[in-house]
Amino acid sequence: MEGTSSPELAATAAVFANEARASMLLLMLDGRAWTLTELSKAAGIARSSASEHADRLLDAGLVEEVRQGRHRYLRLAGSRAAALVEALAAFSGRVRPAKQSLDAQHRDRAIRQARTCYRHLAGKLGIALTDGMLAKGFIESDFSLTTSGHAWVASLGIELPEHPRRILTYPCLDWTERREHMAGLVADMLLATFRERAWVEPVPSNARAVRLTAAGREGLADLLPADLF
Repeated sequence: MEGTSSPELAATAAVFANEARASMLLLMLDGRAWTLTELSKAAGIARSSASEHADRLLDAGLVEEVRQGRHRYLRLAGSRAAALVEALAAFSGRVRPAKQSLDAQHRDRAIRQARTCYRHLAGKLGIALTDGMLAKGFIESDFSLTTSGHAWVASLGIELPEHPRRILTYPCLDWTERREHMAGLVADMLLATFRERAWVEPVPSNARAVRLTAAGREGLADLLPADLF
């Protein structure tokens, strides 16, 4: 695009073109703030290397830094960064298979069944919830929230702002299911509510995976298929 201004797409893409940095970004999709030590261990790299990669991610605006005392934490720089990481993961069309160990297979199955995609639900549970809301008329085919959807959300004790600064609902391509689940402010608040009600709970030793509890099955019985898992 000679002679005109243009976004530095190649420079941003180059940040993703590294396995360690890509792994760190995928780890941070759980929405938590991670220490460099945690990131380096999970990504299987030296802490010094993790620090260098963190600087690249910070320069690109993909992550933000939080300092508490001597500790340095990193987290994704908001929902736009998270959506970009998830979209690239889904667009790639290539999935590195899990290791053959029993533990790795269990972890992989849990991630595919239900996980957090930054601050909303993804995996089979996220898709099932979206399908249920579509079937009930709570969201339209374009994922916009309907009047009955507003009422259902309110029935769960969720108060949506009159003038939201964020989009209430929008589609997010699920990298394991290859279909779109619901994202946006409503999806974030639903996950927070499900956690408060103990409808979902974290899977031990699996940062992003969650599982539906008995209370969750009962509370969402009208939306989810009985044979979901």
